[in-house]
Amino acid sequence: MGEVREFALPDLGEGLTEATIVRWLVPVGDTVRVDEPVVEVETAKALVEVPCPFAGVVTSHAADEGAEVAVGAPLVTVAVSPDDGVSRPGVGGSAGAPDERGGPGSGADRAGEAEHVGGSGNVLVGYGTAQAPARRPRAALRLSGLSGPAGTGAPDAHPGGPGAGAGEESRSGADRGAPARGADRTAPEHPAGGGPAAAGPVPVISPLVRRLAREHGLDLRAMTGSGPDGLILRADVERAVHAAPQVPPPETPAPDGTGQPGGVRAAAARRERRIPLRGRRGTAADRLARSRAEIPDASCWVDADATELLAARKEMNAAADSGPAAPPISLLALLGRLCTAALARFPELNSTVDTEAREIVVLPEVHLGFAAQTDRGLVVPVVRDAHTLSAEQLTAELARLTEAARAGTLTPGELTGGTFTLNNYGVFGVDGSTPIINHPEAAMLGVGRIARKPWVVGDALAVRSVVQLSLTFDHRVCDGGTAGGFLRHVADCVERPARLLRTL
Repeated sequence: MGEVREFALPDLGEGLTEATIVRWLVPVGDTVRVDEPVVEVETAKALVEVPCPFAGVVTSHAADEGAEVAVGAPLVTVAVSPDDGVSRPGVGGSAGAPDERGGPGSGADRAGEAEHVGGSGNVLVGYGTAQAPARRPRAALRLSGLSGPAGTGAPDAHPGGPGAGAGEESRSGADRGAPARGADRTAPEHPAGGGPAAAGPVPVISPLVRRLAREHGLDLRAMTGSGPDGLILRADVERAVHAAPQVPPPETPAPDGTGQPGGVRAAAARRERRIPLRGRRGTAADRLARSRAEIPDASCWVDADATELLAARKEMNAAADSGPAAPPISLLALLGRLCTAALARFPELNSTVDTEAREIVVLPEVHLGFAAQTDRGLVVPVVRDAHTLSAEQLTAELARLTEAARAGTLTPGELTGGTFTLNNYGVFGVDGSTPIINHPEAAMLGVGRIARKPWVVGDALAVRSVVQLSLTFDHRVCDGGTAGGFLRHVADCVERPARLLRTL
């Protein structure tokens, strides 16, 4: 087996600090090629595949599927063959080997200078592996997990992070303040709660495996690894943890004087189910909390007779059937078209608040966000320039974004930049709600289910299709008169769609 290299989770270029592992694409023991996707991760914005910058045999995964990994933390280890073409001058190459410019170079001699990285420079998903420049600044190498903090030439602060990548093994332990990568496999292990253990090789590379062993008081020298050359993997440590006898915690009196033993409380705690607020769920939680904390919102609502709107939609789709094939106009697209028309009359609701300048910024374009429920939680895709689109165009764009949301392939640009949000919670069979504004927007329109209800038409009682519309707005950008005028205009267009023709 060749040199074992550790690949850390790179910065995905979205301003994110962590990602959740969805599934491993290359299992332990299989061969990976340069820039071949090795894992699929979920960020707060999208699902992405992360390619490995070097080739070889995957020796370990740093985390299980469903676990969260921080940017710069270990992701996967790969046993690189000496002849795989990855070792190059300045990146794990031999000292004194000439580079492409003909000059000598090594990782130790050229720290802080530009380094040659060969054909695997662009490892970020979606950017491909186009021919990279012959030399690239060290600052750019941080994206590949091959260097320390940009521009410093120093190793990353995280154990086994980007600073432990290729080119770092040429530095001495004294230079780095820690043993070199090659010495990590034979470094003495200190079990938790004890002093230094007996000398002897420890066939383990991953810092995550060492930490897991320390947390459970396991001596790695007493274990037999299942990886190549007896390498101890995370699965080996977990098996040892499960095999160890479980000692129940002692029962102690409750500190509050209730007399309930601690064992009963511990049993109750074991029945709890905890869901981490991370990834998209964590991002949504942060945004909702910020919205409630910063925006003084208010809500108003009205019931509207949607019978004529449904009839108009039916006529639109019937007319399309006689012509070229086209998807039927969706009800959400019609409501979106009503919103853009109402925002043209009440532009204050298509705005944001600049708190530092203490100004209301009225935005010229309407980028319409809409809430979409997926298996991974609620997301809000954004239809760009919705005010310029017809009902047919809105239908097509809403369908495309919804499909991408369910597949988890929305790009960061398709999830950001909204100016007004439409939330159709009627699909869940509920009548009304008071939605939370999607920060930093100024308003959100909620649409309940359309239900058959008794309704007064003229002086007679009839059964009609009724929908509740609710508007939550930032009270800083407008008063109730503006919000009420917007909501009433939308409701009037729902009840009499022909009114919309006056503004087209």
